[in-house]
Amino acid sequence: MRRSDLLLPLALVLAAAPLASAVAAAATAAPLTTISERSGFQNTGRYDEVIDLCARFQKAYPQAVRCFEFGRTPEGRPMLALAVSRSGALTPEQARKRGVPVLLVQGGIHAGEIDGKDAGFLALREALENKAAPGALDKQVLLFVPVFNVDGHERFGKWNRPNQRGPVEMGWRTTAQNYNLNRDYVKADAAEMQAMLALVNAWDPLAYVDLHVTDGAKFQPDVSIQVEPVHGGDEELKRAGLALQSAVIADLKQQGSDPKPYYIAFDKEDDPTSGFVDSMSTPRFSTGYFPMRNRFAMLVETHSWKDYPTRVRITRNTIVSLLTQVAQHGKAWQQMVQQADQRATMLGGAEFPLSYRTTFNTKTIDFPGYEYTRSYSEVSGTTMTAYDESKPQIWRVPLRDEVVPDLRVVAPKGGYLVAPAEAGRVAARLKLHGIQYKVLGADQMAAEVETFRASKATFASQSFEGHQALTVEGEWGRERRNLRKGALFVPIAQPKARLVMTMLEPRGADSLLAWGEFNNAFERKEYMEEYVAEQVAREQLEASPALREEFQKKLDTDAAFNKSPAQRLEFFARRHASWDERYRLYPVLRTAQTY
Repeated sequence: MRRSDLLLPLALVLAAAPLASAVAAAATAAPLTTISERSGFQNTGRYDEVIDLCARFQKAYPQAVRCFEFGRTPEGRPMLALAVSRSGALTPEQARKRGVPVLLVQGGIHAGEIDGKDAGFLALREALENKAAPGALDKQVLLFVPVFNVDGHERFGKWNRPNQRGPVEMGWRTTAQNYNLNRDYVKADAAEMQAMLALVNAWDPLAYVDLHVTDGAKFQPDVSIQVEPVHGGDEELKRAGLALQSAVIADLKQQGSDPKPYYIAFDKEDDPTSGFVDSMSTPRFSTGYFPMRNRFAMLVETHSWKDYPTRVRITRNTIVSLLTQVAQHGKAWQQMVQQADQRATMLGGAEFPLSYRTTFNTKTIDFPGYEYTRSYSEVSGTTMTAYDESKPQIWRVPLRDEVVPDLRVVAPKGGYLVAPAEAGRVAARLKLHGIQYKVLGADQMAAEVETFRASKATFASQSFEGHQALTVEGEWGRERRNLRKGALFVPIAQPKARLVMTMLEPRGADSLLAWGEFNNAFERKEYMEEYVAEQVAREQLEASPALREEFQKKLDTDAAFNKSPAQRLEFFARRHASWDERYRLYPVLRTAQTY
């Protein structure tokens, strides 16, 4: 059995981290309320409260709530989830057998932004009591992860979020290993992300909801709601994604909020006049990743300068709205994602958008802000903005929200072939995402394939998320190459075809190559001494008038080449038998065949 399917024994959960006596006494009086609720939403509890509440909910509703551990953090803490449903489906197998849609709501990926934990427990209790979204739990499974970044949550302190109003103390943005989990969905370095992907693979949620709090400026709107597929992903799912986004925004407006359908951050840092720019997230983020699995993702960003009671209320309202929407439309959306899975299996030979861009088409909007001044600061040495929250003001600012595909590639008709030397590492990554592949059991000689040889490879100047990123330029070209036993064949004809291309197309922003997984292939390891290269060059020029003409033409037309002794000598070294033909050869091939 997978750990994600194991139920924590109730006694073990209760014994793992007992609450302090005063808290325990309060919990006895109101067993399913949070420390946050009892403090008037001024404080938030430590992780021992999550352990305790998880068990208490299961005890109070044994037929409707299952509390279970789905992973362990690097510091050894349990990662807990609650499966909540009155449909009789409290395991992945039961959910599949009954055809019940699953809504996964995740809090605390950035553990200082902890609204989702307290709002989730509040919405859960009210839904179980039929005080909110009555009857919704009869038609779905709510899979609630109160805190994703558990170790970060326990790095507890005041002012961990200095640009956020409340709670009094909160957790930390990154994990104990300093990973930002909301950059990790594709590369999946963190143990926490690997556990989350196992949970997602087991339950296959229809929608994944990622609860955050913004950074940024001071203004009146209190939340943004972004959904994908809307800008990218399966074309048919985009309409349903937009309908989901619109419905939740309408519900929140009825409850007094002013939600926006784009992330509320200025185009230029600290400059309100620059306005706002919508975008399609890359797959390192939840809203870029789940459309590649043909599933819905929602990013909820409450505004950091609203106080904690306000933010918890808005997040609770969002969760309740989602429960209602899934109860009403979940069955239809399930059919739609299944059809999208089927369409994905036929992606071979079709065009696939590898990236998106926001056009410069601009509209002017009225945006509720505050009066502000911009003046030179002697502290920072630049112009800074100061807001007066006592004076509401309507800003007339630009909004760019037209998002279109940018780099398009044609999917291979068969799939991808990963060289045997890289197969083990790549297979481990594919397995984390539930991607299908097979291992070639015998050598196959002289197959016609597509190879990618980079014309330019640029390494990032510094580490990011523990990786030295790589950007390449070049095109696929046809060659005949031997296929060796142990190579991986990754078929394009599978439901996660978009995710396959996301990971294996070299020019993708979050491909394995872009994250530095193949850097060695783009590092030159063998050289010809300059005095040898000089002699080789003279011999080649003497032997080939055509080469002499080509060399002279490059001298005349390429000033950088002309001025670089290294480039001039490499011109000849590349034509010598000693040149490494694997240099800048991507160790993943494309094929029109299936294996």
